[in-house]
Amino acid sequence: MTVWDALVGQAHVIDTLRTAVANGPSQSWLFTGPPGSGRSNAAVAFAAALQCEQDGCGECHECRTVLGGSHADVQLLSTQGLSIGVDQVRALVRTASLSPACGRFQIMIVEDSDRVTEQAQNALLKAVEEPGARTIWLLCAPTVEDVLPTIRSRCRLVTLSTPTAEDVADFLTRTDGVNPADALQAARASQGHIGRARALARDEGVRARRRSVVSIPVGLESLAACLQAAEELAATTKAEADEATTALDAREKASLDAAFGVEPRGRKPREYGPALSNLEKEQKRRATRRHRDVIDRALVDLMSVYRDAIAHGVGARELINEDMRADVERLATTSSPEAHLRRIGVIQQAREQLLEFNVTPQLALESMMVGLVTEGAR
Repeated sequence: MTVWDALVGQAHVIDTLRTAVANGPSQSWLFTGPPGSGRSNAAVAFAAALQCEQDGCGECHECRTVLGGSHADVQLLSTQGLSIGVDQVRALVRTASLSPACGRFQIMIVEDSDRVTEQAQNALLKAVEEPGARTIWLLCAPTVEDVLPTIRSRCRLVTLSTPTAEDVADFLTRTDGVNPADALQAARASQGHIGRARALARDEGVRARRRSVVSIPVGLESLAACLQAAEELAATTKAEADEATTALDAREKASLDAAFGVEPRGRKPREYGPALSNLEKEQKRRATRRHRDVIDRALVDLMSVYRDAIAHGVGARELINEDMRADVERLATTSSPEAHLRRIGVIQQAREQLLEFNVTPQLALESMMVGLVTEGAR
């Protein structure tokens, strides 16, 4: 098993990276692709192959430590928060200027380059433009537009594509032992998002939450139903987001207390109060973003139902939501493809309101639910 085996449906990318490993790599790379396509996995696999004496065997100490996140000469910068600030980038740049401790290269991976602030990107530019002789930068972002033009112009671009449902299903069966039929259903429902497919295949709770979302369209028959659906979706996504952040918040608070030597009933240093306040503000911003991200994922699932209704109307054999074909057929026969296409536009507008314009989730969802009904009446 090589380091490339975790890259699903990316044969063209693997060929490019293998060639670069064999012939000597460029020193600055930008990995782009849709969510779930495996951008960071490709960057980590590439880093492992560069450090490996056998170009990515997957079994040696170099490969295992890179893949495990413990290699001394491979640094991974990511964030659970809203952004990556200039101080984090400057610390990474300082590390990049050092010679490798034990590996062949000093490799710096920025997993969330789209969340690097503009000031931080300016701090990163010089390092990417003129890296050290044995330093390699691997940046990851959804699109090339998510990084400064001056940075992307200095990077070699690697574009990943959305893997097919068959590729994802094969991966789940091969690596996780998932039943082939269940793997294919999870792969279709995920729409090519590998992490989402794995969660759907493994966790009944994740599947149940998705079922509650994709069942919404057939129940939107009145204004009251629209408002109730919006309220329930806002509440369930908030609970899911809180579940993901509560444990992380507690760990960060414990780490802060330990750093300042704070005891439960002891005196607190003067500097502790401002540090705690900054941490709580960052955690609140992160919780808000996490909630909106969970809603956004739910809205992608919701769009898939209307996509299926359009596909069924033109005679498509396979559906994303194959397990709810009866509901899809009902939607397809009670409304036109043009109306379903307008509904998809309504959902897209809600996603934009939530992520770009910071509209309150409850208001955005209520407006969207009403729009899903009225667009069908046009």
